[in-house]
Amino acid sequence: MADIKLLDCTLRDGGYVNNWQWGFGSARRIIQTLTRAGVDIVEVGFLRNVDGYEPDVTVCNTIEELNRLLPDEGQRGHTMYSGMAMRSNYDIAKLSPYDGHGIEIIRITAHDYDIKDGMDFARRIKELGYKVSINPINIMGYSDKDLLWIFEQVNEIHPWQFSIVDTFGSMRRRDLERIVSMADHNLAPDIRLALHLHENMALSFCLAQEFLDKHLRRDLAVDGSLMGMGRIPGNLPIELIADYMNEYFGGHYNIDDLMDAIQDHIAPIKGNCAWGYTPAYFLSAKFNLHRNYAEHYLGKGDLTNRDINHILAVIAPNKKTVFDAAYADTLYTEYKNRRIDDAGALAALQKAFAGKTVLVLAPGGSLAAEAGRAAVAAAQADVIVSANFVPDFVTPDYAFFTNAKRFDVDAAYPCPLILTSNLRADKDAAVVNYDRLSATDAQGGNSVLMLLRLLRQCGAARVLLAGADGYRPGAAAYADEGLHTHTGARCGLQCPDGGGYPRGGPARGIYHPQRVREGLTMIRLLVLDVDGTMTDGGVYYDATGNELKKFAIKDGAGLVLARTAGIRVMICTGRECEAVRRRAADLKITDIYQNVGKKARVPA
Repeated sequence: MADIKLLDCTLRDGGYVNNWQWGFGSARRIIQTLTRAGVDIVEVGFLRNVDGYEPDVTVCNTIEELNRLLPDEGQRGHTMYSGMAMRSNYDIAKLSPYDGHGIEIIRITAHDYDIKDGMDFARRIKELGYKVSINPINIMGYSDKDLLWIFEQVNEIHPWQFSIVDTFGSMRRRDLERIVSMADHNLAPDIRLALHLHENMALSFCLAQEFLDKHLRRDLAVDGSLMGMGRIPGNLPIELIADYMNEYFGGHYNIDDLMDAIQDHIAPIKGNCAWGYTPAYFLSAKFNLHRNYAEHYLGKGDLTNRDINHILAVIAPNKKTVFDAAYADTLYTEYKNRRIDDAGALAALQKAFAGKTVLVLAPGGSLAAEAGRAAVAAAQADVIVSANFVPDFVTPDYAFFTNAKRFDVDAAYPCPLILTSNLRADKDAAVVNYDRLSATDAQGGNSVLMLLRLLRQCGAARVLLAGADGYRPGAAAYADEGLHTHTGARCGLQCPDGGGYPRGGPARGIYHPQRVREGLTMIRLLVLDVDGTMTDGGVYYDATGNELKKFAIKDGAGLVLARTAGIRVMICTGRECEAVRRRAADLKITDIYQNVGKKARVPA
């Protein structure tokens, strides 16, 4: 009977969810629990070119750093330990020869465009004494001819293992049958065959069972992670395949230990960073695309799954496996800007709005309160227009829609409609070109701001604005709670640059657009300290005395958004550290003042 091993990749592949910031103690406890559970191979983390050693992160420069996470040798039982290295981002000169202790398996990976270099990379690691697993990225992207070439190279290197990696989660049962058959017939019989699956199509457990049930006459391995943790949509849940192997293949994995690891370490993370099957990632798998395309279009906030399906379908073959944000945005713009002749619609709307006082109703939660509704009733407006919704307490004169998630093509609306050209509808409506009103922003245009642009173009004399509340944690975001389901997040009205409207509390009553604009432009400069502000407050030193700092990734994203919104960002700190300079460069912050004793004297 073939030897079958179960490999856990939580700390490596699951680390895409939390940026590998497990905490040193937590990572060690996960490894210890997996070891007690009898998992055959535990992947400890990534070998990568990184700046300095961070003990709380499972991405390291050297094998010695990863080895610090391992249990004492007397506690390891029969478990083996591995690390992963990608040819394109790891300098093999940093890798010490295997000394008979610690991590003994190195799994190497390479893209299709550098697979030849990847093979040489694997050969050099084997020469250092490690067991090598060759894991080509996106095996579904190779033709049969290319696969035969890969198998020929693998046989020459003769690694410990070759892994079938379904990077984009696009594999179906027939694909598995074809690739496994080719591998089994063309690889040397003593090379272990492994399988690494993703959950785009909710098929990982089914495919893993199919793989094991073939009863191949060679050694096998299956990868999984606790609770399937990994970049959306995640991986094969290791607890499922462990239980299956216990039932049908004589496995002795302790499911209780796996449950403990999930409860103690993984479930709390999933509460904040969900992964698992979603329709958008199914679509990315359907077209065998890099998952960043799905993430990119989901982030726009105004595309339905149908829209995403149509955009993904036209991605060029040479763009599929390596994400290109500029190209993705070009396709998005082309899709949204379906130009029409809107001259007639504009002429009609000019007659409706020219010289009028217009009340714009945004869908904020203040319109659900009595005070908000009373303010709307008291407003002296000639025309009322709602934006991307129709209120239940007043019938507007027009409903303006830009977002396919908010517009119900089958609904019987109680008022005339104004639609942007990206929406598909057979309704009698005034349709205006989307790009006439949109801005070049990441969210694809905010509906209220687009409506304000339309009213300005149509000669409205005065505009009143209600329900533009912004977002505040713990406060109701929408007048209609059902609108939450359209966004997938409890976010309120967002500015085109991704920021919110002024946060002085939910809006009560009627706001003039000029006040909104003033609130948005109030903040011009953001000055930040470093220690305890941009970092966790800790100061680390390496063996040579160099100072290291751990920066928060989410803070970095916020600073990028602030800079995009036109806010100047400055760093002013009393210490001096090269890591600060590097972090500032990453965030494109040019105003850096270090070793400052009296910060008030720094020129703004």
